[in-house]
Amino acid sequence: MTEMSKIDAKSMLADVTAFIWAESAMLDLKEYDDWLDLWTEDGLYIMPIGDTVDFKNSVNLCYDNAKMRRDRVGRFHAGFSISSAPPAQTVRTLSRFRIEAAEGDLITVSCAEHLVEDKFGRQRIWAGNVEYILKVTEGGFKLQQKVIRLLNSDGMLNSFSYLF
Repeated sequence: MTEMSKIDAKSMLADVTAFIWAESAMLDLKEYDDWLDLWTEDGLYIMPIGDTVDFKNSVNLCYDNAKMRRDRVGRFHAGFSISSAPPAQTVRTLSRFRIEAAEGDLITVSCAEHLVEDKFGRQRIWAGNVEYILKVTEGGFKLQQKVIRLLNSDGMLNSFSYLF
């Protein structure tokens, strides 16, 4: 973390936590258009396979730029994806928030995510570690990058009809 007082760090942690919880609620409520508005134009939504850090040159479950995010949300809205018919209901919990870095207008935050999916009367549970890079703007935070590292991402996974 850069040079900040403990009071500033606590205030920043509270602010980024509130933003991430709001983003999480949007996803559970399927408010995908509002979720798209949270992103910078050059932001990346990434779900890597395994422990890679070279996302661009690796196989990922998701590596979405702005166009890919819009296309993915469009498929969810239209129901054109087999995995989105019918859409799953989700409830997620995020915890263990930690500011990893704060430099210039970028804040890197990590947390744990626990997601419960209900579809066709059955529930599945997913867990992972999430890293956010948030850009500070005049209008508030924007998502610059979100990396979701699912546990067992290199194991057998079923299709998802939602965003993490």
